Order: sequence, then C-alpha cells, then structure tokens
Amino acid sequence: MADPATFAEQAMPFMGPLYSAALRMTRNPTDAEDLVQETYLRAYRGFEGFKEGTNLKAWLYRILTNTYINQYRAAKRRPDQVDLDDVEDLYLYRRLGGAEAAAAGRSPETEVLERMPESDVKEALESLPDQFRIAVLLADVEGFAYKEIAEILDIPIGTVMSRLHRGRKLLQKRLWDFAVENGLATGTGPAR
Repeated sequence: MADPATFAEQAMPFMGPLYSAALRMTRNPTDAEDLVQETYLRAYRGFEGFKEGTNLKAWLYRILTNTYINQYRAAKRRPDQVDLDDVEDLYLYRRLGGAEAAAAGRSPETEVLERMPESDVKEALESLPDQFRIAVLLADVEGFAYKEIAEILDIPIGTVMSRLHRGRKLLQKRLWDFAVENGLATGTGPAR
C-alpha cells in the first residue's frame, strides 16, 4: 500500500494544473472535479508502481488523460459550457505561435493574436476534434515535450507529431478565418 504522506507530499502540488487540464478536457467544472478526483484515486492506488525519480507530473497527466478518454469521451458527454478561464491567456497566445515566434519577439502573428478577443481564441481551440485538441493542449498550454505526450497518451511519438501538426493547422485556419472576417488580416491565408 502506498504511503499516504509520501503520496500527498509528491502528488498534491499538481492538483491545480491537473484541474485546469481536466476543465479544458471536460468543459464543465463539475466533471473536471470528478475527473481529478478519479485521477487521484487511481494514482494513489497505483502509487506503489510509480518509479521514484521518473516524471510524476507526466505520470499523473497520463492517468488523467486515460481516465478522460475511457470515461468521458466514450460516454459522449459534451456539456454546452466552454470554459478555459484558468488558462493563462498570455501564455496561450505566445505558445500558439510556437517557441520560435516567442523567441523572435513580436511577430505579425503575435500582433494579430493580441488583437483577437480571448473568447475567439478559446472557441477556436475548443472546436478542434478531441485527439488534436488534447495534443495541442498538452504541448502548447501545459508545455509537455513530444516524448512526454507520447507517454501520457500512450501513442507513438510520430502520432503525437502528426496530431500536433494537424491540430495546429486547424487552429491556424480557424484563427485566420476570424482575422479576415474582422479585418485583422488580408490575403489568401495560411496554407491549407
């Protein structure tokens, strides 16, 4: 049996970020709370099998993601409420352009994103199919590396790269369409 004090000391600091991720996955505060509770229950039960010195955060996110996929997506529970308020918006905006854009300073994309209403960026992100949305959230919002995402989702790293590429392209198209409709951009847009 897992030592409750050790488990609490090591795993509980991740509760806030796990709840934020669960909220983005479920789109409903009550379902997010249930998902985090189930994640911690499963993590506690399996804590003996956790290898000391490995990435506890990635292990917890894998349990969270697998629990979501098994329980929520399979049950097709889709509440109408869209809520990504716990996302640090500036961080999301900067990450959407990739690390290169953030490192290069203010790109044209950054300029456009800063003028877009936060709700439209969230809506575009929420409109992605689950497999792409989860990959984009884990990479661009949570900051996991491709290898960590592959472990969390239990898929090959090539599949992670493919889902991220396709998810980002879909997100780019949706944001581009919004920018053109609102006079923030002109031209033919991103490569389709």
